[in-house]
Amino acid sequence: MAHDKQRALEPIEFIQMLHAVDDFYGQPFILLDWQYQILWDVYGTITDRGYRQYQYAYLEVPKKNGKTSLIAAVALYHLTCDPPGGQIYCCAADKEQAKLVYKAAAGMIEQEPELEGILKVTESSKEIKNVLTGTVMKVLSAEAYTKHGINPTVVIFDELHAQPNRDLWDVMTFGAGAARKEPLWWVITTAGDDPDRHSVGWEQHEYAKQVISGEIIDPSWYAKVYGIPEDGIDAEGKEVDIYDESLWYQVNPSLGHTIDIDAVRKEALAARNKESAERLFRWLRLNQWISLKRTGWQPLTLWDKTAGQWGLSELVGKRCYPGLDLSSTTDITAACYLFPPQSGLPDWRVVFDAWIPEDNMRERVRVDKVPYDKWVDQKHLLTTPGDVVDYDFVEARILAANQQYDMQTLGTDPWNSRMLSQRLIRGGVEVVEIAQNMQNMSPAMKLIEQLMKRGLMTHEVNPVARWCWGNVAVAVDGNENIKPMKNKSKERIDLIVAMINAMATAMLFEEIDMNFGEFAEEEFLDKLWS
Repeated sequence: MAHDKQRALEPIEFIQMLHAVDDFYGQPFILLDWQYQILWDVYGTITDRGYRQYQYAYLEVPKKNGKTSLIAAVALYHLTCDPPGGQIYCCAADKEQAKLVYKAAAGMIEQEPELEGILKVTESSKEIKNVLTGTVMKVLSAEAYTKHGINPTVVIFDELHAQPNRDLWDVMTFGAGAARKEPLWWVITTAGDDPDRHSVGWEQHEYAKQVISGEIIDPSWYAKVYGIPEDGIDAEGKEVDIYDESLWYQVNPSLGHTIDIDAVRKEALAARNKESAERLFRWLRLNQWISLKRTGWQPLTLWDKTAGQWGLSELVGKRCYPGLDLSSTTDITAACYLFPPQSGLPDWRVVFDAWIPEDNMRERVRVDKVPYDKWVDQKHLLTTPGDVVDYDFVEARILAANQQYDMQTLGTDPWNSRMLSQRLIRGGVEVVEIAQNMQNMSPAMKLIEQLMKRGLMTHEVNPVARWCWGNVAVAVDGNENIKPMKNKSKERIDLIVAMINAMATAMLFEEIDMNFGEFAEEEFLDKLWS
């Protein structure tokens, strides 16, 4: 492996004759050190035969670090300087994303009279053609079935993590460019939000990391990844401090140039105070691969920090609001007993009952890899005979709880609950239906969140409830209203739905002081992030 200084300087000098676009429109395109180094390595490293060593250049960097402008300038270099008959393709998950590189390139061309004379921009087809050499740049999206038969010289994948499947990647890489002397595939992407780690974006991210570490020896690959590890643990085995400003500079190589430090500080402040903002900060600013497609509700750390240091005997005779979530064959049927603050109880307290059908439990342990049997042995989960939950057992337990606690109105999901509700009413339990919509669920969920963050709500130690808490995915509307989504959650969430139903019921009847005070919140958040 050798280095050819002249070959490296050709694209570098070309690009620095261009003018920037977007916020820097009209200003000279000055490569930052990290961009200069990548171009120096990719274009200057050659084989013994004098060809470029690298056929794949993989760059993973957070948003707003100027990656689109860089790759657009690279595309213009190839359009202008490559031998005749070249084919350059800009690939992305959808046409709008694919157009971004084209638009940046067109914006650079319109500022350079010399280029306007040789590069013809066709807006209708999103193509740019060199009228002297016939080399053309085209925009492609993920409809891979139309892409066979191409012979690319350069392929640009923008935001590979967003590809809906691997079809376009396979078509554009397998055998493509085989007839070219120096084909080049540029992958410029941010971290993805693939929860199952099955996407082609994750596959190539992992491959790039293995190339960087030396675990895989592939002379055709050049890889550079700016970001924090998926597990948040650094090379020394310590948890990454996401609020360390020196870290921000490490993972954002354009910080201070295309990104303002004060803007990042504001993002970090929001991340400290809101779970959803922290996820975005980790993903978009620190380039950490996380699971956002299933938008979670609250972290397990919040659940763990709010475990109650009290005994069940303290709840006997106390006022409570039950919440019920009934199941079909595969869900868990759950009851939550929510105790508001009252004489002898300084905070909100939460306990649970849960039932599962006995007949299919062993199979579900094997298939789902969830320890239902262990939870049954620990008395955190109850079984009922048969392959569906027998509501007779649920009714008997709730009626017994009505004798054990000062049970107020029970809130239940209307689905499939009318018959059981009528039986409970005959047994002396008042019942109200809680429609499973944002109007009912969002206020209850936000109150639970605020009470727990301020240390005003605790719960029994219950591994089934903890598991459900970590599984909750939410739907969010334009006004930031939320509701739990069973069909989007990876695993069961039934105990937490029962908890939300209980809180929605309590809010109908309890006078709740919503003025918690800023000091209490800051103090608890400090503990949570420490």
